[in-house]
Amino acid sequence: MPTLTDLTRQHTDLDAADLEWIHALVSDWQLLADLSFADLVLWVPLTGRRPRQGGGPPGVGGWVAVAQIRPTTGPTAYTDDLVGMVVEPGRRGLIDVAWTEQRICREGDPEWGSGIPVREEAIPVRRDGRILGIIQRSTNLSSARTPSHLELTYLQSASDLAKMIDEGRFPFREVEPNLARSPRVGDGLIRVDRDGRVLYASPNAQSAYRRLGLATDLVGTPLGDTTARLMNTAVDDSLAVVAGGRAPSETEIESNGAIVQLRAIPLIVDGNRTGALVLLRDVTELRWRDRALMSKDATIREIHHRVKNNLQTVAALLRLQARRLRVPEGRAALEEAVRRVGSIAIVHETLSHTPEELVDFDDIADRVVAMAGEVSAPETRVRPKRVGSFGVLPAVIATPLAMVLAELLQNALEHGLANRAGSLEVVVTRGDERLKVLVADNGSGLPDDFDVESTASLGLQIVRTLIVGELGGVIDLRPRQGGGTEVVLDIPLDQGPRTVPTA
Repeated sequence: MPTLTDLTRQHTDLDAADLEWIHALVSDWQLLADLSFADLVLWVPLTGRRPRQGGGPPGVGGWVAVAQIRPTTGPTAYTDDLVGMVVEPGRRGLIDVAWTEQRICREGDPEWGSGIPVREEAIPVRRDGRILGIIQRSTNLSSARTPSHLELTYLQSASDLAKMIDEGRFPFREVEPNLARSPRVGDGLIRVDRDGRVLYASPNAQSAYRRLGLATDLVGTPLGDTTARLMNTAVDDSLAVVAGGRAPSETEIESNGAIVQLRAIPLIVDGNRTGALVLLRDVTELRWRDRALMSKDATIREIHHRVKNNLQTVAALLRLQARRLRVPEGRAALEEAVRRVGSIAIVHETLSHTPEELVDFDDIADRVVAMAGEVSAPETRVRPKRVGSFGVLPAVIATPLAMVLAELLQNALEHGLANRAGSLEVVVTRGDERLKVLVADNGSGLPDDFDVESTASLGLQIVRTLIVGELGGVIDLRPRQGGGTEVVLDIPLDQGPRTVPTA
């Protein structure tokens, strides 16, 4: 289905500012639909098409429906999607009249074309004195009855909002468009007069204030003062603006263990501020869950930080023990253990700075490469380098991969490039589903009888266990064309549960 932007660019001559205005309106017109108990369809005049002789308003070659929304407070009048529909002028008579006479038009009698009674209205969408399009407001009257106080308040508020759209006062200028997190009509609605005194409060709104600690009725009270007393604070500017409805704004209030979100919508009709709508929603559970998640994330980061510190302590103890040994083999084994512990500590250090179990592995790889280069013999003059990007990896891949990379680089420096100059590269290729890593050197190469399955090298045994056993990947050691060795790792990026084959 084409988007609003696609349709307006294809069928109209609206400029970028006009399109932005329409986007702002459509992002917030669920409010009008819910207050009206009606469907809304936005029609924009076609351009580049000659009007039919004797049909429709002058200069209009037809209409295209660019947006549509249904009410959440009542039955829909249109079960079909109308977005993208193009109609000839004269086929939507009420829209033509509203465009020509530049005013809100209402039909006296309902239409029965679809088998249900529908009352039609047309509301001009105006910006800077120009009409950009017409909102067709269609109310399904099949369940019509004597309206309640709530419904009358909704309808009066919808009428005021429609006039603001016709006068070019809604959506509000220089205000961020309404987002899904904002309160909706059904969450709770309060209507206040121009002095901020409550004229009406819906049952949901009254219940929200009950949770904040209010024991009396809201109607007749100054909303700003009432809210401030519940919070045991003075009415600051932000609270006064929202509760009094003097400007479009949002805030959250907390009292008695409850948290309520408020959104003010000033009602300005014929240039006069008549009052405001204050939408509100009880977000207590949402905020407590957010706080719990933040606490959980902070705890996880602290755990990674402490694990990193503990690993560094273990590495320091092993390094101290290695210095005391007089047996070269034992000292070398402890130094290898220090490097392995250090590569794991690098991953946990990175995880301690991120709220998720995801890390930018390029930084980790560069530090592992640098660490390997530092321990290489000075006479070899080998400086390992990375080509390509690992990107962001989950911790379940990052930790073993850091160890594997450290082992392969160390193995190449100690054996393939021992006492000789050469090059050592880590080449990364990342696809949508798999990660391929090539570690290549131009050293002395593999022995003729080398077998990765039966090798006695502890480092290669660790590499094989981690790549094949833990990550479900594939490892291939082979001679490099032109001399040297290359190791190819092929690792699946999806590390979901796997079935371990049994013997």
